Amino acid sequence: MTAHLASSSTETLPAAQDAVALRQVFASLTAESCPLTYNFHMHTTHSDGQLHPEALAQQAIDLSLKGFAITDHHQISGYQTAQRYMEALQGDDLPQLWTGTEITSRLLETEVHILGFAFDPEHSAIASYLQGLAPQGDRAQAARVIRAIQQAGGIAVLAHPARYRRSADELIPAAAMVGIDGVETFYAYNNPKPWMPSPKETVRVTELQAEHGLLSSCGTDTHGKSLLQRL
Repeated sequence: MTAHLASSSTETLPAAQDAVALRQVFASLTAESCPLTYNFHMHTTHSDGQLHPEALAQQAIDLSLKGFAITDHHQISGYQTAQRYMEALQGDDLPQLWTGTEITSRLLETEVHILGFAFDPEHSAIASYLQGLAPQGDRAQAARVIRAIQQAGGIAVLAHPARYRRSADELIPAAAMVGIDGVETFYAYNNPKPWMPSPKETVRVTELQAEHGLLSSCGTDTHGKSLLQRL
């Protein structure tokens, strides 16, 4: 399954090129990149969101996003539905849609969420994580989840790193040690209106991201009916 290109509704990129293109985007992101240029964290009715995939895709188009990813928990059916909707539009100026998912994992004996992007969902390494259920036991260990995403050609990102029982100062170095590619550097922890990355957390996560040579992602973590807010 490949991403939808902005330049043509029928042209596709091999999965490896998808990941290369997304790495370039992640390397260029700033605190101003989300939610009006890119958005890499959102949910549909296929997991715990309120937006149908078609409505989510249409909002992304209406906002003139350059690119986005749907990150339903442990599945990609919402992404597939949105992809079909966009392909049917036959437009020449549509956002790029990358594969995405959010996987519940364990790191330092703490539950964390790992976002996977630009992977091949048909690859055997990732398939078992896309069945709609959170992994259990050793399969939930962050190192295994990260490895599965990467073996499928994708990019692994630690979601909202300052929102867990353990601090970002503990979790980001630990995630880097087990091979994470990036962190969700720009995230709104208190659901402000209008949406903006939380200043204090952003400063510290940016420092840790740079220290460990990680990529930066951003996203609204939308569960409601607007891609401009979390709820």
